[in-house]
Amino acid sequence: MTGYGRGECTARGAHITVELNTVNRKQVEVSLGLPSELGFIESELRDMVLASVSRGRVNGRVALRYSGASRAVSVAFNEGQARVYRRELGRLAKLLRIPDDFSLEALLRLPGVLETSEPTLDAKVFRTPVKRAFAQALEALQAMREKEGVNLGRDLAKRLAGLRRTAKRVTKRAPAVLKQHRERLIGRLNNVNVEMPRADDDRLLQEMLYYTDRMDITEELTRLDSHFAQVEECLRATQPVGRRLDFLAQEIFREINTVGSKANDAVISREVVTLKTELEKIREQVQNIE
Repeated sequence: MTGYGRGECTARGAHITVELNTVNRKQVEVSLGLPSELGFIESELRDMVLASVSRGRVNGRVALRYSGASRAVSVAFNEGQARVYRRELGRLAKLLRIPDDFSLEALLRLPGVLETSEPTLDAKVFRTPVKRAFAQALEALQAMREKEGVNLGRDLAKRLAGLRRTAKRVTKRAPAVLKQHRERLIGRLNNVNVEMPRADDDRLLQEMLYYTDRMDITEELTRLDSHFAQVEECLRATQPVGRRLDFLAQEIFREINTVGSKANDAVISREVVTLKTELEKIREQVQNIE
């Protein structure tokens, strides 16, 4: 499922921003972008995602912006180096008989006179604030995904009801199909001028049993009803059920396919096409469910 979440906090003169988003994937993937100084915490943030998300690609970005005061550069003057430069420049001016008018600005530009340094700050002090902002983003992300999940659940429930209605029509049609096949078998025997066996003849009974077994779809329809009930159970669950729904959709397709091949009936074949069409839409949606 898709979603977006953002979290922010301020600590030690720095502003921390976390943004997370997800796109649909059958498995879970995590990709995080962090400043180099926060690389030590990446595995902990990844574990936070994996504890909360079981499906989808999660993309995350953590930004650390320092305030001006917290990143003020310190300045120091190397007085000894400056004196050496000044003495040698004065001596050179006398030697060349040129004015000794070397300015302070020019002196400060010489290497080693003006020394600057970045403030040192232990990045580990940001571990807790970053994780706090990350948790905020993750919570917002999950809230958005849950809303999408509710909408997907409603759509699946509607489509499942359609599958049930179609399956009931097939169940109602099935006895008539067996009767037609029995009558067709007897008709063929009559057409080839074969002496009709008695109704209790073992050969006739065996043939009827053979055709009945080949074309009976009662077991498949029973399993279909069981799978439908399990899907409904998944839609009421609060834990991740995406993979279970994926498996059930495959099993439902298998049963529908068997019904179509065994029934050998035009009416049921049309209903099977309807079942497969609606099931394909369900299978597409199931790929997006946590």
